[in-house]
Amino acid sequence: MTSTFDVAIVGSGFAGSLFALVARRIGLSVVLLEKGSHPRFAIGESTTPLTNLLLESLAIRYGLPRLLPLTKWGRWQAAYPEVGAGLKRGFTFFAHEAGLPFANQGDGRDRLLVPASPRDEIADTHWYRPDFDHFLVKEAEAEGVDYRDRFTLQGVRRSGDTWELEGRRNDAPAALTARFLVDASGRDTALARTLRAPLASPAGMPRTQALFSHFAGVRRLDTMPEFRSASVSPYPLDDAAVHHVFEGGWIWILRFANGITSAGIAATETFARELDLEAGEPAWRRVLDRFPAIRAQFAGSRALRGFDHSPALAFRRARAAGPGWALLPSAAAFADPLLSTGFPLALLGIDRLARALAEDFGTPRFDSRLAEYETVTLAEADRTAAFVGSLYTVLGDFPRFVERASLYFRFAESVEAIARANPSDDFSRSIAFLDLPELAGVSAPCATSSAPV
Repeated sequence: MTSTFDVAIVGSGFAGSLFALVARRIGLSVVLLEKGSHPRFAIGESTTPLTNLLLESLAIRYGLPRLLPLTKWGRWQAAYPEVGAGLKRGFTFFAHEAGLPFANQGDGRDRLLVPASPRDEIADTHWYRPDFDHFLVKEAEAEGVDYRDRFTLQGVRRSGDTWELEGRRNDAPAALTARFLVDASGRDTALARTLRAPLASPAGMPRTQALFSHFAGVRRLDTMPEFRSASVSPYPLDDAAVHHVFEGGWIWILRFANGITSAGIAATETFARELDLEAGEPAWRRVLDRFPAIRAQFAGSRALRGFDHSPALAFRRARAAGPGWALLPSAAAFADPLLSTGFPLALLGIDRLARALAEDFGTPRFDSRLAEYETVTLAEADRTAAFVGSLYTVLGDFPRFVERASLYFRFAESVEAIARANPSDDFSRSIAFLDLPELAGVSAPCATSSAPV
């Protein structure tokens, strides 16, 4: 028997599951398809004040009060201590040179600390994605979403105004139809060929690779003399998104309260090939051997799982929507985790697409709403990629890196102020992400893609 739904969503990561929840709250029937099962490993873990403001706005607008505690560290710990999270008070950056100890000059030339909250209670968080994504899937099921894991998608075709999906689940054939199809399956989307959404070059981003895992036993910076400073820190250095920056790439370190630390390297193609990141753990050891202070931080640590290698970290699809379908932003494009922009872009996209469904689904205006969604989604992706790409050009020149990164943080503060002052407004339409003259002036010379912005 074939089941029929208003919306079929492929991919049950945080974005797909959250969109399923929202679609149910606006009164649509939803099926959520997952090729694997939860809980499962995933990265993309660090929030920002804008992320939490957007999540709070979605929770209030669509009547999802159980999501509200997830928007602040203190409320999260009180409501859901079993759902893994990390405390994030800000962004911590350190500059390193290959083969040399950390200079620790103490005058700002080798460190940048960007506070994001004044105290722990209202701080941002790192999402421990195995727990966080699983939590959202269970919330979606409780809301009435038809969740089908271990679903192998074998065929998708358009028949009139309906999508027909065929696959297998638990070794049995499965079929369903839906009026609207949403791809939330990330970079390696299962639907790109069907939807005619090939890869295109991310605007301004160099080709990059990544290598990452989860660890135990990573030392805290405040226990290491290499990072002690006479100046007073606005927050504990480790209660942040820690970035070790160097020519050719950077390393992230995100701590969770469960004792697990997420860490990895994002590197230009040239540096990645020099290190042979594809080799996995031996490459990680080569990375640490280049930078004595980072090696000391990982002394005695151990990887809790195998290393994942991403041969092409940045990506962009040529399309993000069309008649009867849409890619969520996380499946349409990704630049880099350097500034934690992935979550706010995903949430802005979820809000825009949900509004289009709530206001115009089934009307002649819906196709134009999808076209608008595509234009804005890809434009924001291009602006983000161009600006982050400009930061990659100065990774080895830390004063210039600080100067450019500070532009972004000032911009983010202005966006957050608008969001706080107008919590009920549709600021997902009125705010063009990274649309600031100063940022455009920095990023434009680095743009190499012919993709429209």
